[in-house]
Amino acid sequence: MQAKKRYLILFSAGVCLVLLFYLQGPASRRNPSRGDDPHPHWPHFSDPLRAFIPWDQTETEDYNVRVSPRHKRDDNSGAYKCRMDSCFDFSLCRRNGFKVYIYPQQKGEKISESYQNILSSIEGSRFYTSDPGQACVFVLNLDTLDRDQLSPQYVHNLKTKIQNLNLWNNGRNHLIFNLYSGTWPDYTEDLGFDIGQAMLAKASISTENFRPNFDISIPLFSKDHPRTGGERGYLKYNTIPPFRKYVLVFKGKRYLTGIGSDTRNALYHIHNAEDVVLLTTCKHGKDWQKHKDARCDKDNAEYDRYDYKEMLHNSTFCLVPRGRRLGSFRFLEALQAACVPVMLSNGWELPFSEIIDWHTAAVIGDERLLLQIIQDRVLQHNARSTLMWNRLPGGLFTLPQYSSYLGDFPFFYAELGIKPQQKFTAVIHAVTPLVSQSQPIFKLLVAVAKSQYCAQIIVLWNCDKPLPAKHRWPATSVPVIVIEGESKVMSSRFLPYDNIKTDAVLSLDEDTVLSTTEVDFAFTVWQSFPERIVGYPARSHFWDSNKERWGYTSKWTNDYSMVLTGAAFYHRYYNYLYTQYLPGSLKSMVDQLSNCEDILMNFLVSAVTKMPPIKVTQKKQYKETMMGQTSRASRWADPDHFAQRQTCMNKFASWFGTMPLVHSQMRLDPVLFKDQVSILRKKYRDIERL
Repeated sequence: MQAKKRYLILFSAGVCLVLLFYLQGPASRRNPSRGDDPHPHWPHFSDPLRAFIPWDQTETEDYNVRVSPRHKRDDNSGAYKCRMDSCFDFSLCRRNGFKVYIYPQQKGEKISESYQNILSSIEGSRFYTSDPGQACVFVLNLDTLDRDQLSPQYVHNLKTKIQNLNLWNNGRNHLIFNLYSGTWPDYTEDLGFDIGQAMLAKASISTENFRPNFDISIPLFSKDHPRTGGERGYLKYNTIPPFRKYVLVFKGKRYLTGIGSDTRNALYHIHNAEDVVLLTTCKHGKDWQKHKDARCDKDNAEYDRYDYKEMLHNSTFCLVPRGRRLGSFRFLEALQAACVPVMLSNGWELPFSEIIDWHTAAVIGDERLLLQIIQDRVLQHNARSTLMWNRLPGGLFTLPQYSSYLGDFPFFYAELGIKPQQKFTAVIHAVTPLVSQSQPIFKLLVAVAKSQYCAQIIVLWNCDKPLPAKHRWPATSVPVIVIEGESKVMSSRFLPYDNIKTDAVLSLDEDTVLSTTEVDFAFTVWQSFPERIVGYPARSHFWDSNKERWGYTSKWTNDYSMVLTGAAFYHRYYNYLYTQYLPGSLKSMVDQLSNCEDILMNFLVSAVTKMPPIKVTQKKQYKETMMGQTSRASRWADPDHFAQRQTCMNKFASWFGTMPLVHSQMRLDPVLFKDQVSILRKKYRDIERL
């Protein structure tokens, strides 16, 4: 089989436009059996209905319309909602067929060679028309490829120039091409002008900003990329995979600091100069010598020893790590060389993902896997098994230092046929001095201790005041262990204490009000979902389209995405994962704010499971009681409290590289809880009486 260079500029322009037309075109071209809409001109209501909020459950907290970041844009034109049926006028295509018009070049406007090649490819295609009245799609003659303000190819005043185009119509039926966006040091995807309702054919586009079935992800290509034809591919034999000299290769720049530096800076660990050849150089930029590290000279010398093309054409796998941006020239180069791409670029919407299943043609890994693999080589006694690496949640979230036995991890229970233990350990976080026997913590201790499933209770005394005398604590039928910690160190509640011997941990705030029956029911639910957080107080996240950031809400609605750890069960492994996996910066932020530790735990568990937590039935006055305590009431009424939690959410989402929280509308109630039958027929009778 002879491989040819497939990803040409003509392909990225003309073919993409054809796909848009045939996949999103008139009803006669759509296939209802595949779930396509046979009536594209009818109105569509793709967004879910807002959850009903009873008038007596509303709060003063600001609540914005929830919009996914995959629908968002930087303008107020409604482009964040764009789909073909909402931002594309099909009537233009039905009238004259699929024709593409290119604006005439404006006097004095310079166009890069790469953009000129795109325009020339369209002009040379069967779709081109010089008559705008015949056009279905419009392409700018203003160069939008390079939107890096530090680049000599950057076109200034694009916003004004585009808005003055007489056919612009807020971008409707327009296609904008872009290879580079943003600039040092953040390299964001901002183009510096309002794209309105235009489709975006963009390289290095993230999954968060990509609008499915509207935008098109294209590969990053160099200015030397051929417009048509090109060299033949380098697959010489039909053996799959081909027998090559190298197993894995890479040759490219190494960024000493800033975005994109972590992965490439670590490649030297697995370079062996034999079958794995991973080469980086510090020689780029004007001031590279000012910033070079101790390895630069050695790396540069090794880099110069190898010919890039020879490596590329003689390797089975080619590493494609992200650079400053998500995309890389290495992607096309690997494909042309018939080398299987090994992708290390978290959050990149791969080129032409609408029609190409890249999981069958490339190895797609997590950028963070590299250091994890090196760790397993260095600490062989704690190395993860291949089963851990190749079963969800994978090696990133299965820390071998915790255990080498799969049965100690909750997400392997079902596969191994293991059931959780029948007991739990309650951990109560105490920060308020004990001055009265009527304080909620005493009632909580008694209620939890009466549970038939409670093995022991641990009180984390994180209060400035001295620990009360032993006789002041209530007598209980289970052991009560008091551990003194630092005041306001919120992360201490999730330390993997040696005293915790049970699989299940019941995390409690000191002012939580729960009955023994509620504790029992929540625990029985957790036994069916041991890998998730199961509990009572639910919260949710949403995308604030006005502020372009994630928001946090405690509104009572039909769905939720978090169950707060003020009254929740989870597996003790998450204490270890929270302590060992999360970076110190996030935990320090939590401790400094004395806030957000519950949100961070929810982020972590959802990132591991890819599932939402489980909310169990909630007694009617639970909300009022929880908010009735003085310390708690002042905390939740403080506007800074919610502001801090919103800041936390965005900081956490940035570190995780995505928003891991998942919305759910499921709530588990005891059997017959709300049925109008005799109370004697109900298992958890006290819940109804409360």
